Amino acid sequence: MTFNYIHWDVDPEIIKIWGISLRYYSMLFVSGLILSIYILKKVFIKDDISAGNFEKLTIYGLIGIFAGARFGHCLFYEPSYYLTHPLEMLLPIQPTPEGGYTFSGYQGLASHGGAIGLLIALIVYSFKTKENTIKLLDWVGVITPLAGCFIRLANLMNSEIIGIPTTLPWGFIFAREDNLPRHPAQLYEAIAYLLIFGVNYFLYKIKSGKLKPGFFFGLSVALIFTARFLIEFVKERQVPFEEQMSLGMGQLLSLPFIVLGTGFMASGYFINRRR
Repeated sequence: MTFNYIHWDVDPEIIKIWGISLRYYSMLFVSGLILSIYILKKVFIKDDISAGNFEKLTIYGLIGIFAGARFGHCLFYEPSYYLTHPLEMLLPIQPTPEGGYTFSGYQGLASHGGAIGLLIALIVYSFKTKENTIKLLDWVGVITPLAGCFIRLANLMNSEIIGIPTTLPWGFIFAREDNLPRHPAQLYEAIAYLLIFGVNYFLYKIKSGKLKPGFFFGLSVALIFTARFLIEFVKERQVPFEEQMSLGMGQLLSLPFIVLGTGFMASGYFINRRR
């Protein structure tokens, strides 16, 4: 049987002006955050939270996500390189053969690190504003999968985080990698995260008064990282040392988040059942 696989050869760079490039990754990353912030603002208005606190949360959250995602990638996947090149961990640059540096953008962001960074940012924000931490986690948990969807679409545009070879008819041939049809693992994750967001947002609108505290945060975390764990089985390993592991680094890092999310979800459900 012959299949017409999807030939994927998208240039990650949209346009370059004065040596600075506009890339699909950056555009989708920022678009996902903007849309998530917009929806979160509607949630805050519904729950009568001040505009000033919303602006503070946005700043804390963005810093936490980006810093966590960047440091997470560097320390989880390539620690030996980045610990000896700390400047590249902090700045979007790479060395040139001539001995200088060139602007490269941040080549590598880890979702697990972003999740940890966001949690830390929310705890700091809660301490500063005296907002209830668990309620805050619920609000952010509702919209987080939407941002994750956009990030995985950005990975697709970069032809990165590709899947293992497949004979399925929807296989993608990532021409910038090789000529093998592969699982579009980035697209699988994007679809999964979009569905998780839909479930979260729907339940929040109809059950927000009955399933707190912690339920929505736990549901989001448990579903996101369960999806991540399962989809990792059809992904290529990202770094060489993973080839010797029965479970990939992404799967090992997902397990504590699944446990954490399940615990929050159960706590949110049973606490409210007892009231």
